[in-house]
Amino acid sequence: MDTFIIDTKTVTLLLATLFTGLLAGIFFTWANAVTPGIGKLDDINYLRAFQNMNRTIQNPLFFLIFFGSMLFSFIAAYCYKSNNAVFWVVIAAALLYFIGVFLVTILGNIPLNEMLDKTNLAAITLQEATILRDKFEAKWNTLHLIRVVTSLLSFLLLIIGCLLKNNTVH
Repeated sequence: MDTFIIDTKTVTLLLATLFTGLLAGIFFTWANAVTPGIGKLDDINYLRAFQNMNRTIQNPLFFLIFFGSMLFSFIAAYCYKSNNAVFWVVIAAALLYFIGVFLVTILGNIPLNEMLDKTNLAAITLQEATILRDKFEAKWNTLHLIRVVTSLLSFLLLIIGCLLKNNTVH
């Protein structure tokens, strides 16, 4: 019978996988249910709902998962630098997450969120709400789709890394 050993390397890889899976689930749920649901609202209510959700998601637990996924993925890649197969799969997951989730969020989604957040929705006209939604919705959803796909691929690569870790010589 194989011995089950939990060491720092294993814990780091498992945390990277867990956090990335949680974030991929959040992103998938948002794309699968939230944005289509609020997309059916009129312009002002769509903007109001999106503004409130963006403000609510900015909390310590979300930030822990968002930043922890990237941090633990890069640390896990470093920890497995002597295991070629695991290293390359995990570093690919980390880089994919960094580019497709972190950078897309920082350079794309957040500026759009800030544009929306700075708007006093109680003081705009229906025409201004339509213009704002047109500037925001399609672009935000496209950027978010990139985050959905890359977070899911990163999660899949980390699962493969976990499987390889258990099936390769150290």
